Amino acid sequence: MSNLKDKAADAGQAVVDAAKNVGHKIAEGVSEATAYVKEKAGIGCDSKGPSEGVSGIKEHMEVYASCGKKVGVVDHLEGSSIKLTKSDSSDGQHHFIPTAWVGRVHENHVHLTKNSVETESGWKSDAASCASCSA
Repeated sequence: MSNLKDKAADAGQAVVDAAKNVGHKIAEGVSEATAYVKEKAGIGCDSKGPSEGVSGIKEHMEVYASCGKKVGVVDHLEGSSIKLTKSDSSDGQHHFIPTAWVGRVHENHVHLTKNSVETESGWKSDAASCASCSA
């Protein structure tokens, strides 16, 4: 009888161990998937890892606000401002944002320190006006 109890206890422990292992693998997968989505969407982009800085900004890079919303695409740098393409603008106009708002440049994304509301309410229609924008 005790042999049967030992076998049942061993089987129960094996189930517990397997469940823990599966749980850890699921948690790992969720964590990796979350990190992937955040990176691609620019959400929660932290300051760790390589940043190319403002000098890494190139034409056609996507620009993301700190909240993760895409706010435009780089047309080109003009002085200390980023000129966004008008083709990606809801009003069909170019918008300028100061390079001081750039938090990070990574791969083909520019990540800003301002959220989308701050960015869209603070962008300017020309580079000269943008020069007076504060960080």
